[in-house]
Amino acid sequence: MSDAVQPGAAEVRAAAEALKKAIDRHLAAIERRAKAPSPAPEADSEVFAAFNEMAAAGEAYDEMLYDVYDEVTPFEVPETEDTTPYLGPEEPEALSVFIRRDYAVTDMRRLLAQARRVAELDPEAASQEPGDTPGQSLQSALGVLFGEFEPDEIASRHEEFGLEEGDATLWITAADRLAEPGEWLAAPFEAVDPERVVCRFDISEAFDSEDDTEDFDDEEPTAVP
Repeated sequence: MSDAVQPGAAEVRAAAEALKKAIDRHLAAIERRAKAPSPAPEADSEVFAAFNEMAAAGEAYDEMLYDVYDEVTPFEVPETEDTTPYLGPEEPEALSVFIRRDYAVTDMRRLLAQARRVAELDPEAASQEPGDTPGQSLQSALGVLFGEFEPDEIASRHEEFGLEEGDATLWITAADRLAEPGEWLAAPFEAVDPERVVCRFDISEAFDSEDDTEDFDDEEPTAVP
């Protein structure tokens, strides 16, 4: 950057003020949505717009602070590719919830042992392939554990099953009608219309800003409308 366009203290102060105002607008939008008797999609869109505005202002301030003072902020600005506004029905007839959770297998022996324990206590829970004993293979163990426990219970007790949590996301989308029984089971995650995503909740270790050695794409677990 040439000296002619090099920002100074005044530009840094202006960027800081812009960020403060963006934070206030974001909080005000959240408060208005929280106080509404029945929040409408427009309220979610307002929060989402304020979120993006705050993110842009934070990034501008962070860059300005570094250029002028060689300093950085103690947080990372979240980046998101999902900027599509909600264009679905204001009063949807049905909702679809899409969930993804990633796990690292940290202790295979514990995973297999837990599956064997479940199979011993409840033989009917051991849905297995012919000739396959529960707990002898990863496929049979996962079939037993995820067949016996709800996904939320596995998430809350993941260490007991030799797992370590990775990223997770939950999307809520609006639908015109409730699907017919069996209608989408062949491809349950094939068609997600971004314009019908009412809100989403993302959880990621990338939100942890204490480790400055990693690339950060997000912030702490948050609801992203």
